[in-house]
Amino acid sequence: MSDSCNSRHFSWLMKSCFPNPQDTNKSLSPNPIQSITISPSSSTTLCSLPDDLLLECLSRVPSASLPSLSLVCRRWSYLLRSPSFLSLRRLHNLLHPTVFAFSASDSGVFAASLRFQDDQINIHGLGKVASCLPFQIASLDNISHSRLSAIGPRIYIIGRNGLLCYDTWSGTVSLRSPMIFSRKKFASAVVSGKIYVAGGGSRVATAVEEYDPESDTWTVVAHAPRRRFGCIGAAVDGVFYVIGGLKIGGVTGNEFSRLATAGAEAHVYASTMDLYDVEAGVWLRSRAVPGGGCVVAACAAAGHVYILASHAVELSFWRFDARRQTTGGGGFGEWCRMKSPPLPAQVRLDSIVRFSCVGVEDKVVLIQVNGCIDDLLRRSGRNIRGLREGLILVYDSSRGEWSRGPDLPEVIRRAACVTVEC
Repeated sequence: MSDSCNSRHFSWLMKSCFPNPQDTNKSLSPNPIQSITISPSSSTTLCSLPDDLLLECLSRVPSASLPSLSLVCRRWSYLLRSPSFLSLRRLHNLLHPTVFAFSASDSGVFAASLRFQDDQINIHGLGKVASCLPFQIASLDNISHSRLSAIGPRIYIIGRNGLLCYDTWSGTVSLRSPMIFSRKKFASAVVSGKIYVAGGGSRVATAVEEYDPESDTWTVVAHAPRRRFGCIGAAVDGVFYVIGGLKIGGVTGNEFSRLATAGAEAHVYASTMDLYDVEAGVWLRSRAVPGGGCVVAACAAAGHVYILASHAVELSFWRFDARRQTTGGGGFGEWCRMKSPPLPAQVRLDSIVRFSCVGVEDKVVLIQVNGCIDDLLRRSGRNIRGLREGLILVYDSSRGEWSRGPDLPEVIRRAACVTVEC
């Protein structure tokens, strides 16, 4: 890769960004700019353009050309990774929220995308995105226990002993530095362009790690008030939420009191969430999900944290207002029970049937990543059909209604999911 660009690169870019005024076809840009006249006596090269003007040009290039842009020179590659580039493409309506689902087998990693555009939901099977993996994530049992986080167009697949970065624009996969502590079924979320993880194993203790994608380094930044396993992460307004899970560690006392205390604490962990203020570096007051129940899925969307809780014979769906209040000491809002997902009555999710929850703008997407509800109902003596594997349900918070989306491709099972703008 060269450090600078030549006149051929500049000519190609100008043709892409500045359409021929005689061309009657639709412009490549949603906001076409006026044609300009360059004096023949002037000598203009791409290297002479300031970063802000070059970013404005690059941000208007069609999505199909993005994979080759970063290969032109190092300067372009750097600019394409900048937050300013994403902001400009978002301004030009060239970024679309897309849900990616990843699954793995011994032969590699497979992916599918679910794109939301113009009130339409389209699913695409991307096929195999990596043929061989350098760590233990390459099995169906392990990738569903991994966590996915997205920063810009890049998806970070955080495994127990390794980290992969998948670039949605170029379709390339690269290996990054693993976490300091080996974790399984932990919480992860992105705050201010960095990834935070917590929980996930007894050896981890209470350590909260921060990953900086620019330097490819992990750092312990805090210690959690609770040691959780099987927890879920979310982030809103600079706060990292560690939600649900099981208690790690024993309690002291005689056998009877120990068992009673352990059961009570396990219930408290499964129905509560811890709040870490990243900027202030302090833990805020924990919150409990109203009505109890075990948190089985959670995500952040449009300034709220949404939680799906499983009870003995039913499911409940809750929304927590996570936006910081300007009055009353800068606290948060309240809990509100929302309409439950359209699943058969008296369904209790267990370790066989699992859902993943991701936020897409003002929508919540509930994706069945493991098990078959039909089989679960059959074991209870009911013969309801049509709820097999890969079920996708979409909750529109503006209308307060659920709808069913297209099912995941059959090759995507025991998946991990994340939302990306690309």
